Amino acid sequence: MTSFDNPKCDDRMIDVDSIMEVEQNQGEDPFLGFIDYARSVLLSEEEGCDSNGRREETTGPGWSWIASRILKTCISYSSGVTSAILLSELSQAWNEQHRAGAPRRRPECINQLKKKHERKKLPNTVSIDSIYEKNFLSLSSVLEGVIVDAFLLPGTNIYMLSLGDFWSSNTIDLYLHRRYHDLVDTNNGILKRGREIFLTGCYLRTASEGSGCPRLLPTEYLVMLLDEDQDDDAMLLGAQFCSDSFSSISLDAVSKGASYSLYARIESIGSLETQGKFSSIQRKQITLVDNDGVKLKFLLWGEQVLLANLLSVGSMLALDRPFISSSVDDTIETCEELCLEYGSATQIYLVPFIQKEEQVSISLTPNRYQGSRLPSTFDPSQGPKASQVILPCDSQGSIDFSNYPFQSFVTDLRDKMTSISLYGIVTDIFRERNTAEAIFSLRIEDTTGAIWAKLHFSKSWSLGRLSLGHTVYISGLTCSMTKKKCVEVLWFENDSGSSFVNLSYLPALLNSSCLHQLSYLSDLSIQISRTQICRVWLDQIEHCHVNTRFLHITCGHFANETSCGFKCNFCHCDCDAEVMRTFHLKITLADESTKVFAWCIGQTATELLQISPDEFNELSEEEQVMYPSSLESERFMVAIVNCRGKGYGAGEDLTSENEGLSWEITRALKCE
Repeated sequence: MTSFDNPKCDDRMIDVDSIMEVEQNQGEDPFLGFIDYARSVLLSEEEGCDSNGRREETTGPGWSWIASRILKTCISYSSGVTSAILLSELSQAWNEQHRAGAPRRRPECINQLKKKHERKKLPNTVSIDSIYEKNFLSLSSVLEGVIVDAFLLPGTNIYMLSLGDFWSSNTIDLYLHRRYHDLVDTNNGILKRGREIFLTGCYLRTASEGSGCPRLLPTEYLVMLLDEDQDDDAMLLGAQFCSDSFSSISLDAVSKGASYSLYARIESIGSLETQGKFSSIQRKQITLVDNDGVKLKFLLWGEQVLLANLLSVGSMLALDRPFISSSVDDTIETCEELCLEYGSATQIYLVPFIQKEEQVSISLTPNRYQGSRLPSTFDPSQGPKASQVILPCDSQGSIDFSNYPFQSFVTDLRDKMTSISLYGIVTDIFRERNTAEAIFSLRIEDTTGAIWAKLHFSKSWSLGRLSLGHTVYISGLTCSMTKKKCVEVLWFENDSGSSFVNLSYLPALLNSSCLHQLSYLSDLSIQISRTQICRVWLDQIEHCHVNTRFLHITCGHFANETSCGFKCNFCHCDCDAEVMRTFHLKITLADESTKVFAWCIGQTATELLQISPDEFNELSEEEQVMYPSSLESERFMVAIVNCRGKGYGAGEDLTSENEGLSWEITRALKCE
């Protein structure tokens, strides 16, 4: 684990333009170069003029947003991508998030609210404009709406809400669920013009199914937003929610029909494992803390878990008439006597947590722009012009780096950094053996240093094959300081924004010339810090070694057969039902510059040998010996990594796979 001193804040301004140099550099990483190029294109598209004709400068998308989108597109287009495909996908996705164009005619009540709108979008939020464009709305989508009008359908007792939002020119009508009808009043009701609401679990009735425009069908999952700075809202909170506290709840009173209105801060939101007859039902556990510091669990069951999409840690929750149950009768083990649940009469109000904006100085390292080769059309004047960026900071002082405009490096990592992404090389990885949980320690190295990160999986390893020397992109990392004043980096599989991509095993990489640069095999001794792409042929077949072994399908590593069944060398778990036969191939690659003896397993070996392990096993012993000779001089495009371990940790099982060889072939594609 890399240790850092706890630094003091540095308020000095840094002139980015004087440091950044865009130049051709043979040691650059083409993937990083394309991210820089794509960002310059998106920035040039977004720049415009204000009402006085002056050029506006925009911050544009964050570095990790671009990197993640590029990799998602590569996964979708497994046969390969072009620069045009990637730029098109990026532009469409960015425009959908931050819509540009002609001035919109929003209702005046929304324009007034927008002037003081500082709240961060919820993760699943969709705009009303996007609903019209796609004619689709998923149940888990969130609408952050503003009531433009509330009215009764003529001749009925059905209330409709006309909703707008801060990002759309369109409005959409919602059939209001009957549990909220008593909150609609033209004069004093909560649900009136200008009220912000969150809703989810909505079904969309399209124009073809009814009237001439889409409408939202009733949903129970609606949260009303309150503003403590508004007199009416402050009076409501004081009159209705300040008399009860968690300590005042009495089960005896509840059994006699008493109801409570409670006000508390959301401390955490998490999933909950259930046992027995409830094991198939989804559950969410929200930990609430009232003004006295007393904690209670607020539980959501089944479809109710959608409500968690409307809530955020740090926000204040006002629960009117929650269902109160005894934890003795519940299916979870908890030290609290009581639990709160979302009952049939429960109504939820929310005072959203507004993240404080904190200025973070950009601390450039010597390597930050090293090798940022951009196409000749790139204009350096389009690059970043500010030496500081504004990043949100939560109530605990943790700074969110998800929209940070630059690449983060190991040397940048400090305490209380969240949503960090790193791009680098795996130099060691192993499973923690002193815990029953699925936790793996990964050592990732970039041009500035290396650090250990702990990867937490909900059940078991789920990232496919990963080994030494592989190039990876990992997002959703959090940093904290240990008692020994060392930076600890954590990654949780199910956290929002968490992703992990192994670029060395990405099928699209070989056919995506915009993301790689062809190398000669003779370059491998020089450029060993990342995955290399080479065009080669098979040579010296007489020295080829072909062996078949068993592979653990989940992680892509060898499994040994013992008297008790199969055991994975990497996961260290029993895997009898998850093994398949695979090749362990050692072969000579050649090009115009030199020859390299390398190894591979799995699908890569199958591609090189052009036969499956089962078919190979059916051959006679003599045919197996002779078979590789038919492949001599066959040409392939291959991805190669330096897999020689450096002995940093306990990952010796991985170094034993290469049997002393320095180069692993991670991907292969036959040249036609």
